[in-house]
Parts: sequence; C-alpha cells; structure tokens
Amino acid sequence: MKDDQPVVPATVTLPEITVKAVVLSIILAAVLAAANAYLGLFAGMTVSASIPAAVASMAILRLFRRSNILENNIIQTAASSGEALAAGVIFTIPALLLVGYWSAYDYWQTAWIATVGGLLGVILPFPCGARSSSPRACDSQKGSRPRKS
Repeated sequence: MKDDQPVVPATVTLPEITVKAVVLSIILAAVLAAANAYLGLFAGMTVSASIPAAVASMAILRLFRRSNILENNIIQTAASSGEALAAGVIFTIPALLLVGYWSAYDYWQTAWIATVGGLLGVILPFPCGARSSSPRACDSQKGSRPRKS
C-alpha cells in the first residue's frame, strides 16, 4: 500500500457506530475512568488513557468476527474521553472542598456536574470546530497569516 492511500478507501462503506462499539466504549470508559480516578487520588497525577484504550479495543475487537478500524476509532475515542472526564472530576471536586466552597461532598451534585461537563465537552466542539476550521477563521487577527507581497 502506498503512503498516500487511505486505510479505508472512500468507495468502501464500513459500519462505524454499532451496538458493539457503543457497549465496548461504555465499558472501557468506565474501567479506564475508575483506574484513572484511583491513580489520580492516590498519586496526585493521571495518565492519558488513549494508548491503553486503543490497545484494549483492538484486543477485544479481535474476538469478534466482523470488526473494522472505524469501530476501533470510536471505542478508543470514547474510552479516552471517559478517563479525561474522571480527571476533571478528581481534581476539581477536592479543590472545591479544600477552599471551602463546598462544605460537604454530595454524590448526586457531583454526578450532575460531571454529566453536564461531559455533555458540554461533546456538544460544544461542533459549532466551535466548524468556525475554527474554516480557512478565514483567523483572518481577523493581525499577523495570523503571512501576507503575500
């Protein structure tokens, strides 16, 4: 295969968001989020779970007969976002308790904040990404592009 050829040609249609991919995404996201939360609370730092999520999803998908790279991409992305959400919770919630903004830990309030944060993290990139990916998005900033002479 040449270097300039895509892994999945445009003429091929492969299933991407399948029930299998969604279920594995949820399971891997929960496992990696729990592991990252434990590590973060125990050691005070977290690790990026993108590589472990990709390796685990490839290993699990090999057990299924009909899997593809697009399903692996969905699973890896969802699983790594689960660990990122856990990192956001384990660093901000204890800080709110330490500075005295919260006097007690409320599980449902924390779950609600994490859910809203996760949904905003999923929904907001669409309008922001569409605007920032246009070729003229940075034209209003001085010096953002070299001028043709």
